[in-house]
Amino acid sequence: MLRTFCTYGGAQPAKGREEYAASVGRVPEFDPTQPRSPVQRGMRRIAQTAFGGWVALNVANKIDPLLMRSSRGLLKVPSGVPTVLLTHTGAKSGKERTTPLVYFTDNGNVVLIASRTGKPKHPAWYHNLKANPDVELWAGGRGGAYRAREAEDQERERLWQLATKLYPGYDDYQQRADGAGRRIPVIVCEPRGRQAG
Repeated sequence: MLRTFCTYGGAQPAKGREEYAASVGRVPEFDPTQPRSPVQRGMRRIAQTAFGGWVALNVANKIDPLLMRSSRGLLKVPSGVPTVLLTHTGAKSGKERTTPLVYFTDNGNVVLIASRTGKPKHPAWYHNLKANPDVELWAGGRGGAYRAREAEDQERERLWQLATKLYPGYDDYQQRADGAGRRIPVIVCEPRGRQAG
């Protein structure tokens, strides 16, 4: 995760990486219910097509980490939705991975949808978070350390409704996933080191 810190946080910090990540700040808030601009709505419609899904999985996932790191989060493949860089540890390999994902915030937490455009299997990053829930999230030059968990029951349903306000294509993805018997997970990332109360 040092690569992320060096890019976003400047020189390597003197104190430990975890303390540094907790002190840098948080991912910018994003309300999924806010109105979208005409350009954002158009990009969102394109993203819902088969071509848009292919671009997201095969192009954006590969070049967005580079674009976002080099521009401090200002450049990415246009999608009409906010994007965060998730740095996580491989469940089997133990290697660090960085994955760009659509996100929104809810009460200071970052919410991620493990949709994989409705493919039959969960994305690899989901399995990595289940095995290693301590992650880093960065967007717009801000971010830090978080702990991931899967939302369940009423919380999951409430967050799913918010997610479909941000990107209605999630309902289409769930219909695709239903064919394989897969329920798309909703992941909540809570800031590490947040003061209770």
